[in-house]
Amino acid sequence: MPEHRESRVLPYMPEQIYNLVADVERYPEFLPWCVACRINSRQSPTQFTADLAVGFKMVREQFTSQVTLTPTSHIQVQYLKGPFQHLNNEWSFTPEGTGTRVDFFLTFEFRSKVLQKLIGVLFAEAVRRMVAAFEERARRLYGPR
Repeated sequence: MPEHRESRVLPYMPEQIYNLVADVERYPEFLPWCVACRINSRQSPTQFTADLAVGFKMVREQFTSQVTLTPTSHIQVQYLKGPFQHLNNEWSFTPEGTGTRVDFFLTFEFRSKVLQKLIGVLFAEAVRRMVAAFEERARRLYGPR
C-alpha cells in the first residue's frame, strides 16, 4: 500500500497554512488532478463530509471523505466511499521559529488492482506535486517571506 510522509518548515503562521488546507472547496483552483470538490454536509463547525473528484487523462474518480478539523493544528481526512479500499490523510501544523512545521501523511489502496498498479507507479511524483501545489498556493495567498 503506497504511503507518503513529509515534513517541511514553511515561512507562514500555522493559522495561514491550516486555513489554506481546510478550504477544500478551493482545491480545484490549484491542486493538480483535482477537478471538483463540494461539501455535502456540515456536522459541526469542525467536521464536514466532502466529495472530491480527481482526474488524469482517461481516468476520473470521485470519493467521499469525512474531514475533522482541529483549528490551526490538525486536519484528519477519513475515507467513506468511492474507489478506494483504504485512504487516510493527515496534516499537522506546529509553530517553529518564525514559521510552521507542516507534517503531511497519506496512505491509500484502490479496490481495482489495475488502477492501483497504474497509480502506484506515479504515486511519489503525484504526491510531490500536490505538496508543491499547496506551497505555491501559500506563496500566492500570503506572499514570499
